[in-house]
Amino acid sequence: MAKRALVSVSDKAGVVEFCNSLVKNGYEIISTGGTYKKLVESGIKAIEIDEVTKFPECFEGRVKTLNPYVHGGILHRRDKQSHLDQAKELGVESIDLVCVNLYPFKETIERTDDFDDIIENIDIGGPAMVRSAAKNFDSVIIVTNVADYDEVIDAIENEKNTKEFRRGYMIKAYEHTAAYDSMIANYMNERFNGGFGEKQFVVGNKVMDTRYGENPHQKGALYEFDKHYSNNFTTLKGEASFNNLNDLSGAVKIASAFGDENAVCITKHGNPCGFAIKDTLLEAYEEALKCDPVSAFGGVVSVNGIVNKELAEKMNEIFLEVVIAGRITLEAQEVFAKKKRIKLFEMGSDKLVLANDKKDFKHIDGGFVYQDADKVGADEVKNAKLVSKIAAQAQDMKDLEIAYKVASLTKSNCVVYVKNSAMVAVGMGMTSRVDASQCALKKAKEMGLDVTGAALASEAFFPFRDSIDAAAAAGVKNVIEPGGSIRDEEIIDAANEFGMSLYFSEVRHFLH
Repeated sequence: MAKRALVSVSDKAGVVEFCNSLVKNGYEIISTGGTYKKLVESGIKAIEIDEVTKFPECFEGRVKTLNPYVHGGILHRRDKQSHLDQAKELGVESIDLVCVNLYPFKETIERTDDFDDIIENIDIGGPAMVRSAAKNFDSVIIVTNVADYDEVIDAIENEKNTKEFRRGYMIKAYEHTAAYDSMIANYMNERFNGGFGEKQFVVGNKVMDTRYGENPHQKGALYEFDKHYSNNFTTLKGEASFNNLNDLSGAVKIASAFGDENAVCITKHGNPCGFAIKDTLLEAYEEALKCDPVSAFGGVVSVNGIVNKELAEKMNEIFLEVVIAGRITLEAQEVFAKKKRIKLFEMGSDKLVLANDKKDFKHIDGGFVYQDADKVGADEVKNAKLVSKIAAQAQDMKDLEIAYKVASLTKSNCVVYVKNSAMVAVGMGMTSRVDASQCALKKAKEMGLDVTGAALASEAFFPFRDSIDAAAAAGVKNVIEPGGSIRDEEIIDAANEFGMSLYFSEVRHFLH
């Protein structure tokens, strides 16, 4: 008796070829709606679903596969005689392979805001069939991904259709339906509950295992949203570790925070130790490196542009662990080839590419905290409130913007000093803001960097004037901070006393 395959797909790529191969391997094809039409037009003999269900498709296609002849055919156990007898008695014939991918809910919500259209693109029969077939993986192959068609045919033709093989597809199937329902629930909560419903689902697709996690005794892997890494992350040399991925994420966010400008960011353990914007990427790298060449050793360099041979040769003068850029030319890759330990990654574009995730979350013991993602508004610095008597000049405003954006992407408490579009000092991750200020200035002095005339940014308000006093002593002339302290007047008075410009953005950017 011929085996039977039920094929009902929204994504019809490759379905004709897949069904042709199934027919050649002795399968009868049962199909529905548009899939049935496409198969028949392509010369494949198929049985329409209502011949099996003995019931017409109804309610504008809302009900077509929700039927005992379908689910009985999938779910009855082939290893239990009582099931086989009952199937015979009821006239239920076996369905041995189910190939289903679901109504395109994601594409629909991206295409339209029409709620009626969105509701009609919630699949009901599809997930039911997927779950039924997955439950009975002992006897049924469940296929949910176009990319798996060739592997399934290979298994059927070459005696690889084992229980272990089917179990792997069972797991994929439940991942598929879980992700689908999660997407619908998240969308409905976004639409009606401001994105914060009773349940929050975080779903990622596995890109790769990392060799280990933060430490060698921990397992680790990279998961992605919306194919961000699959589409925008290419490994040219080496293997990205768990820590590399964390570090380069921070570096990319900072280097790409200034549009198409020639920005270079150097990070170590997720925090910036160098940043600059210059006329060329080579100049930007050289200036970024001056901020803290000691920390840059073994660091991550993010380049908002194309790394050419000249820049690669300059980078190769010290040990860097990771370089990520829009692109890295073949000539540059040849330069880096001399260094065994360096890892190279590119995004396949002339500039770095950000996912711009709308939400952000952090694991805490026993759960996670979830929030809207933080971002510095396009005009946040431009519209900052001048609270001092003296205003900043045009280049000073650019330095303030750079300092402010870098500070927003640096671990709190932090302060950032920028001069001529290059970071000259940074203090981060401190328990005290004055400590952060003084630590940054101490490091700048050690590096022989002149902070005179620099812009200073803090991601949260200065609680006391001591940070302003320290900045003035170092020669800082422009300051930007959120404001909002009960001692704001003291801070303003201090700025006026030292002839500084002082701006309040009125937006805090903590990063913990």
